[in-house]
Amino acid sequence: MDELIAAARDALDDAHVPYSEYRVGAALRTVDGTVFTGCNIENANYSNSLHAEEVALAEAVKNGHREFDRIAVSSGVRDGVTPCGMCRQSLAEFAADDLVVACDEGGDAVTEYTLGELLPNTISEGTLDDASEAGDGRDAGGD
Repeated sequence: MDELIAAARDALDDAHVPYSEYRVGAALRTVDGTVFTGCNIENANYSNSLHAEEVALAEAVKNGHREFDRIAVSSGVRDGVTPCGMCRQSLAEFAADDLVVACDEGGDAVTEYTLGELLPNTISEGTLDDASEAGDGRDAGGD
């Protein structure tokens, strides 16, 4: 079995999911091979819940890592879960379009995507720079 999938599955044990009961684990690998894991942490105020991918990313960044080459995601039901849009955007802040996203389908089955496939035309530092150079985006004609 893929070592990152195994690490993501192990992270499921730490999930705090009293509301959805949908456990998610993630394992994020840096370009130097260091692995950081995360699990989802739910909150009664759902918008304050943390996703497994962002927990793993935060731990890696907190420890000084900024370059990643692969992330694995698993759920307790092994349904091939992919990172949500928010997590994709967070990953895009630190990873290139070729970041491999491995999604656990159960057993030894894994579906792989690239971050670029999952999030084309991402908002990036370049997007913000381009917008700044173009001005504030308001139409001078009053529309």
